[in-house]
Amino acid sequence: MSNRLFQGIIHQMKDSVNRTIGVIDSNGAIICCSDLGKIGESCNIDCADVFASFEPKVCNDKTYLAFGAHMRPEYAVFVDGNDDIAGSYVKVISVALSSIKQYYDEKYDRSNFIKNVILDNILQGDIYLKTRELGFNNDASRCVLLIRIGDKTDVSVFDAVQAIFPDKTKDFVININETDIALVKEVKANIDNKDLEKLARSIIDSLNSEQYINTSVGIGTTVVGIKDLARSFKDAQIALEVGKVFDTEKNIITYENLGIARLIYQLPTVLCEMFLKEIFKKGSITSLDQETLFTIQKFFENNLNVSETSRKLFVHRNTLVYRLEKIKKLTGLDLREFDDAIVFKVALMVKKYLDTNPVKF
Repeated sequence: MSNRLFQGIIHQMKDSVNRTIGVIDSNGAIICCSDLGKIGESCNIDCADVFASFEPKVCNDKTYLAFGAHMRPEYAVFVDGNDDIAGSYVKVISVALSSIKQYYDEKYDRSNFIKNVILDNILQGDIYLKTRELGFNNDASRCVLLIRIGDKTDVSVFDAVQAIFPDKTKDFVININETDIALVKEVKANIDNKDLEKLARSIIDSLNSEQYINTSVGIGTTVVGIKDLARSFKDAQIALEVGKVFDTEKNIITYENLGIARLIYQLPTVLCEMFLKEIFKKGSITSLDQETLFTIQKFFENNLNVSETSRKLFVHRNTLVYRLEKIKKLTGLDLREFDDAIVFKVALMVKKYLDTNPVKF
């Protein structure tokens, strides 16, 4: 695309300059020229010397000047002649070509487009047109993985993630803020969440080994096409925030596995406080000591099985029964009854949610 872009500018300039002008790539091949017959030829010059800086260089009676949108020159413009006029020409032409290329890259850059989509900074009606314009496969399945760094990120972390996913035509690594990096990954249709979790684990292990940083990953829902990527990104954000509340020991959280925690997270705090007051009207939950709460946790983990829980706690069965009776007197809920156990479990999660006061999206 750059070749055609440059050729259009060179064609408009050839009559004004009245000299042979053109552009070469970093290998010395002429990619556009006012003399169409020279396109594709090699300049037979020392490319390393020409592309070593953004200063004019004279080789084989031509004046060259490297240019590009980045710190490292990508192209060089040339003009016949080694006089001061040729030097002035290459400076003016390089500025024009650099500007038009930068404008084109900003307008059509695929990563920038994907970033605008996931951040919901583009109108829905424009997404379909841009998707076709940039050549995206709108039938492909994609998922957003949000990588959150414990400390503020620097360029090396972003580069490390990009190095893991070098295919920039299908996978996009996007810097969101100082701590978050989004990976928009093209995946197989109907991919299993376990496969996405394995991918997240490989990212965490790689960053931990190379950068020595603590990392957590939120996995959004898998969507088809481009327009729903904003939803997948938001789901990945929610997964991290909910996981910070209810799954503090996990560093990989999948939105679709949040279960009832996702529902609680979406409830208004006023409603949650009313719920706790109604459930624990016979006794405050704060009256339960750490030993009792630990017993409740193990009782839930063992599916309300008294014998199995007492064995895991290394206590007599009657001791466990006594503790459960004590809980019943304090709260009015018998954890041996399934309905009461569900209410108590939800109530504990609601209290945990209120204690952390997480950020909502």
